[in-house]
Amino acid sequence: MDSLRTPDSCFENLTDYDFLPHYVEVDGLRIHYVDEGPPEAPPLVCFHGEPTWSYLYRNMIPKFVAAGHRVLAPDLVGFGRSDKPSSTSDYTYERHVGWMRGWLEALKVQNATLVCHDWGGLIGLRLLAEVGDRFARAVASNTFLPTGDHETPEAFLRWREFSQVIPEFPVGQIVQSGSTQELAPEVIAAYDAPFPEEKFKAGARIFPSLVPATPDDPASAANRDAWQALYQWQKPFLVAFSDSDPITGSARPVLEKLIPGAQGQPNPVLAGGGHFIQEDCGPALADAIVRWIDQLAT
Repeated sequence: MDSLRTPDSCFENLTDYDFLPHYVEVDGLRIHYVDEGPPEAPPLVCFHGEPTWSYLYRNMIPKFVAAGHRVLAPDLVGFGRSDKPSSTSDYTYERHVGWMRGWLEALKVQNATLVCHDWGGLIGLRLLAEVGDRFARAVASNTFLPTGDHETPEAFLRWREFSQVIPEFPVGQIVQSGSTQELAPEVIAAYDAPFPEEKFKAGARIFPSLVPATPDDPASAANRDAWQALYQWQKPFLVAFSDSDPITGSARPVLEKLIPGAQGQPNPVLAGGGHFIQEDCGPALADAIVRWIDQLAT
């Protein structure tokens, strides 16, 4: 598998992102992650989605650390400072799950809080089902675990088509279009930073096509199996969505209903947030998660 590595110079002087880089190798690929806060504390494991990277959590990480938590925020393979296989055919749903499972194993993650968004949930919820003993609780934010057995939202189908036909994949502008707040030019530039040329965007481009949208999708069976585990998930599960996400907004009541651990939780709906809730409501989302964890400890 041929892969590309974004030059370190692309990540210099990013606004509000001065975290030291950390790396582990999984299946011959270098995976980058943020590791902040006291190393002995149970970690919050923050999975980003597409087409973002750990930069998405930059406004939340300091709040988690100030509350005494360790934060681990990896860049998915194909994103951020992680290696980027150069062919779209190198990316499959199963491989993404396997790469992140390998990352959890390499770091010996235990007693963690999963925090997942967008594709971070498609991967993270699979891991919650498959290696649930590593997690004490979970937070799902603007995400879902699709099987292709139900109607796919029209907004997602339009997004998937766009991702495949646009000549140049405008990563930073995509994040802007999914946010209700006006992003500063330097923030948009930071989302573009991992992709200095189009050839670095194979993972970002193919991700929408990997979402199971039909019952016979290659990932559908594994996701159905994962749901069987989630139907039994009794550990605390927080559903923390924004109120203005046309992509995954309809998933909020489904998660609340079907996952036992979500019942009786505060399950906040944050006002004024689009799909990229971390951009629109990041500090408020972090505060809600910290309060919830503190409440569980009392």
